[in-house]
Amino acid sequence: MGRTARPAGLKLIEGRAAGRDSGGRKVNPGPEFKRVPPTAPEWLTAEAAAEWDRVLPELSRLDLVKEQDRAALAAYCEAWATFRRATEQVKSEGLTIEAKQGTLAHPAVAIARAAGRELRAWASHFGLTPSTEQALARSGGDDGDEANPFAGPG
Repeated sequence: MGRTARPAGLKLIEGRAAGRDSGGRKVNPGPEFKRVPPTAPEWLTAEAAAEWDRVLPELSRLDLVKEQDRAALAAYCEAWATFRRATEQVKSEGLTIEAKQGTLAHPAVAIARAAGRELRAWASHFGLTPSTEQALARSGGDDGDEANPFAGPG
């Protein structure tokens, strides 16, 4: 299956010069979507809605989301909610359970592990992983390339 291509916006944020990625290659900006933040679906669980409210302002400020990203962002937020619930269950009930077959891993361990993988996959689409943190931090201010000593002339 291979790696998922990174969005043009993330490539440009960590790029060497205007319109170029970190390797100096020209970045195809892709279609010109109107960057209007999506509205949260009404059916999000409370924990997922809290995560939506936590990440959306910064994603919007960086122009990394659009209305069409609603489903992907909702999936990320619900993966977070599932991960948190499963992790809290393991914390309160322990890593193992006693069954007829003997001591087994608590089912919530597998749920947390699967939700964590899903969370990481969705998070990478929005630049929410540690591997993209530095790239996003460089674009955080309004001072443009002046803050990047490695950016060449526009």
